[in-house]
Amino acid sequence: MERVRGIGGYFMRAADPAALGAWYRDCLGLGLDPDEHGVWSQEAGPTVFAPFEADTDYFGSRAQQTMLNFRVRDLDAMLAQLRAKGADVAQETQDMEGIGRFGWVTDPEGNRVELWQPA
Repeated sequence: MERVRGIGGYFMRAADPAALGAWYRDCLGLGLDPDEHGVWSQEAGPTVFAPFEADTDYFGSRAQQTMLNFRVRDLDAMLAQLRAKGADVAQETQDMEGIGRFGWVTDPEGNRVELWQPA
């Protein structure tokens, strides 16, 4: 059976694409070293693909249909960095035995993003 080999991209609508792209670059370091086509080479690691119930509150707003999850090396350092930049960071974090730690930030356009420090 042929199968996909990984996530090839994540695309979202934005009222101000340039400003939102700058927020992801400046706050999360996403795409700091892209090639001329905007391709970012990420570190190898696990990726979770998981459908959720339609009425979940896990993504924040019910209007948000998907949630982006980024792996991070040090969740506490990342959350502190985001707070220092004035980002909307959730106060709570979650620990899952054998899985890792989770925290959340909401981008300037209201998209909740999950940050995951794998166990």
